[in-house]
Amino acid sequence: MNDKPATVIRETDADVIRLAKTLVRTARFGSLAVLDPTTRAPLASRVGVATDADGTPLILVSQLAAHTQAILADARCSLLVGEPGKGDPLAHPRIALTCRATRLSPGTPEQERARRRYLNRNPKAKLYVGLGDFSFFRLDVERASLNGGFGKAYLLERDDLIVHGPVTDDVSRAEQGALDHMNDHHADAIAVYARHLAKAEGGDWSMTGIDVEGFDLVSGDQSRRVFFAEPLKDSGSLRAALVEMAKAARSSVREES
Repeated sequence: MNDKPATVIRETDADVIRLAKTLVRTARFGSLAVLDPTTRAPLASRVGVATDADGTPLILVSQLAAHTQAILADARCSLLVGEPGKGDPLAHPRIALTCRATRLSPGTPEQERARRRYLNRNPKAKLYVGLGDFSFFRLDVERASLNGGFGKAYLLERDDLIVHGPVTDDVSRAEQGALDHMNDHHADAIAVYARHLAKAEGGDWSMTGIDVEGFDLVSGDQSRRVFFAEPLKDSGSLRAALVEMAKAARSSVREES
């Protein structure tokens, strides 16, 4: 007789890791769970979300909020992201990240990068980002639990989600110039990326983030993630990668015509 307990956890593979990264990179908001410093009871709140260059979630929160006081008292927290679609919301993938929150000091390179990337992703936050009681926090990932839908549960580690190495900083330094150039001069290429690489419908798409592994596109409330065929080796390889992807996407257009 086999007394070994049954498990619902499936083996984590490359496709699962890509789905997990997509859920985090495309998130506009999430549910932040913290521990109330007074009662020690769980407290959950909705927060706006972006990602740092390495894939670490970023939040912008007011010092007046209960969840901010909670993470200042105890950095342990969890972030749930993954938007439901049509039908049963439990049939759509979502990921719960176990994290430790770190407040980014104003004026530091880390805070300036977080500010830039967060506002690229959430431009309406410009209305309050400069207010004195708002701060950026990194939610440094320790592990994660991915639910890909009914019967599809996976456990992931930090290294499955976060991109390490000096190339991350190198690409980040070139990112804003590349974003501005693409959005100002190559809207046609961005539209092709969205339609034929991200399988997105219509919309006025713009590029909001570029990192070692891919780039992020937004149109209104829609967001899509596009991965490079191979991670970038350095910032100098970014242009060639974008050009090659545009060629491949346009080739698909001609084949469909």
